[in-house]
Amino acid sequence: MNGAAPALRIDNLVKRYGDFTAVDDISFVVPEGQFFGLLGPNGAGKTTTINAIVGLAKITAGSISLFGHDVVRDWRAARPLVGLAPQEYNFDRYLNIRDVLIFQAGYYGLRGPAVAKRADLLLERFDLASKAKLVYTKLSGGMKRRLTLARALIHEPRLVILDEPTAGVDVELRLELWSMLRELNVNGTTIILTTHYLEEAEELCDRIGIIDDGLLIAEGTEQELIGTHGGLDHVRLTFAEGDLDLLAAACRDLDGVREVHEVDGDLELFTAHGPAVLSSVVAVAGRHAAALTGFEVRSPDLEDVFLSLTGKELRD
Repeated sequence: MNGAAPALRIDNLVKRYGDFTAVDDISFVVPEGQFFGLLGPNGAGKTTTINAIVGLAKITAGSISLFGHDVVRDWRAARPLVGLAPQEYNFDRYLNIRDVLIFQAGYYGLRGPAVAKRADLLLERFDLASKAKLVYTKLSGGMKRRLTLARALIHEPRLVILDEPTAGVDVELRLELWSMLRELNVNGTTIILTTHYLEEAEELCDRIGIIDDGLLIAEGTEQELIGTHGGLDHVRLTFAEGDLDLLAAACRDLDGVREVHEVDGDLELFTAHGPAVLSSVVAVAGRHAAALTGFEVRSPDLEDVFLSLTGKELRD
């Protein structure tokens, strides 16, 4: 859709709570149809940003638009375009789960047989049809996660925001939810995901934004982020015989090698081109009466990017 407004546009968003700035002048665009990941440690500003998008937090400065509709000035048009699957369960404990979906649709002015039919279709799609008459407290954790997603979809939004959708679920259910989310995205729904699982972002997201202390500090594809912020390849070498000090000194002179360390009888090299340096290492070993008997090359990944940019583990 050339020339169409993006699914989400955030320009210079600021959100303050008194003297505390939770979101500090962030801007980014999510084109329609994209699967976008928003990563950051706890307290970084992710949930505040989400709340501003869906109208749960009043914007201090800046602007947000959904498919060209300003979420403040044109909120009546913007609200139905987005669905939110929050991290916390906030279902009405007095309604059965079918009525939870029907009641949610009412917030968007939707009612009648068509809504009931869509609720039944969603319950079937998420393998909850047999639990339709139960209250949510009778569901397992995995079923509650699926119900959260079904509720976000009841009004057929064009954009869905998922805040930690697989938190606390087992590996089997996580893979099942990944499959559902991929299908949803392939069928045209734009998705914004926050997660504390780096492998989830790697598996699902087309582009990733990293937020820390209220600032958007990096944004791009996984490979763009790794290329710009990932750092060096890490090469571990094991030698038979030979003088490790002499080998270390010789390796330091190799093209592209930035650092060399002796660790537990092995050498560790940091270089921009890990695989390429191995043939030179073999030659070094030959000159110093040693044999290269083992090696491991680890290229930087998204975790290295995150640590480099924030100094924190994702769950910190």
